[in-house]
Amino acid sequence: MAEAAGSSSGSGSGWKLKPAAGFTKPSGPVALLILDGVGLGAKEEYNAFHIARTPFLDALMAGKAPDGSRVLSGRLDASGKSVGLPDMGDMGNSEVGHNAMGAGRIFDQGAKLVNNAFADSSYAESDVWKWLVEPCVGDGTATLHLMGLYSDGNVHAHVNHVTQMVEGAIEKGVKRIRLHILADGRDVGEKSALDYIGPLEKRLDTLRKAGTDVAVASGGGRMVVTMDRYEADWAIVQRGWTAHVLADTEKLATFTSASQAVQHFYDADPKMTDQYLPPFVIVDEDGKAKGPIEDGDSVLFWNFRGDRAIEISVAFETPSGEFPHFDRVRVPDVRYAGMMQYDGDRGLPKRFLVSPPSIDRTVGEYTVKNGLKRFSISETQKYGHVTYFFNGNRSSKFDEEKELYMCIPSYLEREDTRPWMKCAEVTDAALKGIESFAPDLMVLNYPNGDMCGHTGSTTAARMGMEAVDLCLARLVPKLLEAGAVVIITADHGNCEGMATLDKKTGKPVPGGQPEGWKPLTSHTMEQVPVLVLGQGVDKLEMNEDARWSADVPECKGPGIANLGGTVLNLLGFEAPADFLPSLVKPAASS
Repeated sequence: MAEAAGSSSGSGSGWKLKPAAGFTKPSGPVALLILDGVGLGAKEEYNAFHIARTPFLDALMAGKAPDGSRVLSGRLDASGKSVGLPDMGDMGNSEVGHNAMGAGRIFDQGAKLVNNAFADSSYAESDVWKWLVEPCVGDGTATLHLMGLYSDGNVHAHVNHVTQMVEGAIEKGVKRIRLHILADGRDVGEKSALDYIGPLEKRLDTLRKAGTDVAVASGGGRMVVTMDRYEADWAIVQRGWTAHVLADTEKLATFTSASQAVQHFYDADPKMTDQYLPPFVIVDEDGKAKGPIEDGDSVLFWNFRGDRAIEISVAFETPSGEFPHFDRVRVPDVRYAGMMQYDGDRGLPKRFLVSPPSIDRTVGEYTVKNGLKRFSISETQKYGHVTYFFNGNRSSKFDEEKELYMCIPSYLEREDTRPWMKCAEVTDAALKGIESFAPDLMVLNYPNGDMCGHTGSTTAARMGMEAVDLCLARLVPKLLEAGAVVIITADHGNCEGMATLDKKTGKPVPGGQPEGWKPLTSHTMEQVPVLVLGQGVDKLEMNEDARWSADVPECKGPGIANLGGTVLNLLGFEAPADFLPSLVKPAASS
């Protein structure tokens, strides 16, 4: 690994970091401003970042700071192996992105760890898998329930893991299996559910003919059923509980197959997309639910990413009388496990198939253990990213007195109806926090580029970026007046690619969007920007030797994991020796 001269030579003993030669801590904070889901794509009409009116960001990217000072700029990798995912073709995401930025190093992430466990079938030899399967072996015994996001997006889950578990359970003698599938439409095509459900139903039919009672029991779309995060809307989890656990055929729509359910919702509303499919229950020819979850059953939630798996895990593992979020009606006594442990601090869930990455010695922890104060802020949709994920999958603070975490409640309405989201309120609170708390490090996330990008609406994504630009135009000058160093970057791409492109022509595929193309709702693999400006930056320059790996042939430059060492350097510290090189270094002429 190439090392930035004077920036990464060692941390000394324990947590105490040495002063970094050529770097001076600014009088104000080092402010890491993360524009979630904003990549550097082709300057085309389907690039919402490009077509948005963003005069403030445009000026910064042209090297013009509001106070006339110098702006350093570059491009960072934010996908694939650069953030710990298995392959260079894997899209980055907010979880691994904030992990990488906060860790300053690259750790194998959930997708890679789980892929490895399934590649060598070691998951099937784990005590947890055996514990889940045990009561379900043989005739007339318990049911094995498998639930989660059903797509090959590889951001939260992957269909191949589900297929392997079903067939592995059958090999162990399990006779009754029920699947509870959540449609994606976000990390894959917005109306691609039938592309996954069709082959699944054919495979299950083959397995049934071979003697196993296996079927889809319930489902819905990920944004309205089960997969809430950061306690934004527990009604989402309640809908999932009503479908998966209670299988309430009086309250919910019923169908004889999952494909029938999806097609019905498509036909009823031509604008319906997979992520918003209502909850449904699958019934037999007599109208009886095929798979309610009962006492004695086993349940595995197969998502490997944690943020949208925590609340359903809480619902399953919290005893009766201690759960305040909604009336669960009944709480079956089941064996419950997750694909991974989704919250290490709270031990959620208690049992899991694959151990999560162990991320230690993060930027946030080094900051407070060296006597400095840290302020993290976002709205609900990304609050956990500037806290839990930035902290290396730790939800609690490192130091109650030295850290301020602030969450602005997000709208419950869809982002295409509120593309400005709460960026103005986040900015208001950030300005107050800078003044009252006087942090040394501020980590802020504006979610608009990502959340609006996921809607597929180019108009919403454009407006979201324009709202962010207005807020940056308010926040950055105040930071500069306070003597700050400002880093503006992103965790992955999204809003710069709003159209599905033909792989041969590179042109948008025709579709039903107002612009005439088929929308793209997933993340992208584009690089992301990085801008550095503020106090003392005139004495720095970009470190052209910085790389995220010296061993991966595809690595041609730095990645977002290099931001960790950069932040510590700008705070005046040498980064630990194992941190990736800083993006900046003292200028040769300084």
